[in-house]
Amino acid sequence: MINVPTDLLRTLIAVVDLRSFTRAAQLHGVTQPAVSAQIKRLQMLLGGELFDKSAPGVTLTLKGEAVVSYARRLLALNDQMLDVTARGSVAARLRIGLATDYFEGPALRAISEFKKAHPGLAIQVFAETSASLLRDLRRGDYDLVVAASDIEFEVRGGRTWLEPTAWGAASASVVSGSGPIPLVVVGESSLSRRVSVEALERAGLDYEITYVGASFAGMMNAAAAGLGVACWARRLLQQSGLEVFETLPRLPRVPDVRGGVHLRDGLEDAELVKLADTLTSVIAYAGDGASEAARKTASN
Repeated sequence: MINVPTDLLRTLIAVVDLRSFTRAAQLHGVTQPAVSAQIKRLQMLLGGELFDKSAPGVTLTLKGEAVVSYARRLLALNDQMLDVTARGSVAARLRIGLATDYFEGPALRAISEFKKAHPGLAIQVFAETSASLLRDLRRGDYDLVVAASDIEFEVRGGRTWLEPTAWGAASASVVSGSGPIPLVVVGESSLSRRVSVEALERAGLDYEITYVGASFAGMMNAAAAGLGVACWARRLLQQSGLEVFETLPRLPRVPDVRGGVHLRDGLEDAELVKLADTLTSVIAYAGDGASEAARKTASN
């Protein structure tokens, strides 16, 4: 009897959901060839091609569609088993992942209120980058995750919204010179850093990272002090008191990102669904700067 390793199934689901081998590699913190090797091994175990090489992009074969359906069910059962045996049931313990650079304040307040209403529930909140959280959610390490991404993804329950992105600085003069654009960022692998760097490189602009912070607040303080320009959710920049720019002669337009509240596959606890809906509401509508697009998307 052949046993299919769950790590291969998680890689398959990542490739399908992200519609990219490269994105799946970034999500799992490995190289693209490593992801390709895992998919090849899975195909050898199952005796057939899972992806249609003649079709553009990431397209499943009929066999691939069937395997993905079974894989989701198997992984959900695997994670439920871990809840009951290794971590205890969700009714007793809740592990939440919260992006370090994405609306921590409103999310933490909502989680605190939820904890007050459930005094017998042990809640652990872990702050990580969005990419790490989404990767570990697929591994079953979290029950609920609040994260952002610059790619389209499917979220059960429609708990997702469009988040307009912009540049923020103490003033436009910060980037008015002729030298490299001074850039302040969060961490080494944050989404805000990646979208800003990719936008500048696509535009062929020279830049210099002048500050690397451990938190969004640190990045905002650096920008307010005039050390450089920051790139992130427009309404967060506005709330921080910075001058906000969609674009400037020396700054390209940056792509919008998509926020989401994710529940682990197979987790259908009514109270957690209610918490996920609450988090979606308070984050998507947080602050006066929430865009109409974000509101419409969150309500769908």
